[in-house]
Amino acid sequence: MASDHSFDIVSNVDMNEMHNAVMQAQREIGQRFDFRGTAAKVEDLDAKEKLVTILADNEPHLEAVVAVLVSKMIKRGIDARALDRQKVEAATHNTLRQKIKLKSGIDRDNAKAIQKQITDLAKDQGLKVRAQIQGDALRVVSAKLDDLQAVQAALRAKPPAIPIQYDNYK
Repeated sequence: MASDHSFDIVSNVDMNEMHNAVMQAQREIGQRFDFRGTAAKVEDLDAKEKLVTILADNEPHLEAVVAVLVSKMIKRGIDARALDRQKVEAATHNTLRQKIKLKSGIDRDNAKAIQKQITDLAKDQGLKVRAQIQGDALRVVSAKLDDLQAVQAALRAKPPAIPIQYDNYK
């Protein structure tokens, strides 16, 4: 089986790029006229906890701050689906706070859904590929590189609910 080729499907966020996106969002929020005199801000990225905290005076400002952050993330090549927004909570001085966790790894349910999507594709197109769940990643194995490329093309055409990347292409 040494002639088999494979790649891993993973879901990770580049923390350096996320840090840059947060810094750019902080800079824009500090300069924008509609945020002057408000408590709107994005706190520094907690890389250890993979957490971003957003503060604002009210719901519309909170949504506008999130929109700024998402736009900066997209410009830096980070998928917005990596954000897991927690519930909005009251903070000091009549402000609102929302914590946003960064998703990393593929959970069991999404891994099974992607695996099913790959096996259905293999049946439909006659591809000889195997998809195995390995922790928080998925390994796709085939004897033919063309089959692996067909799987990647199909996943790009109909992406899953989480952001994915392809890694360890052998």
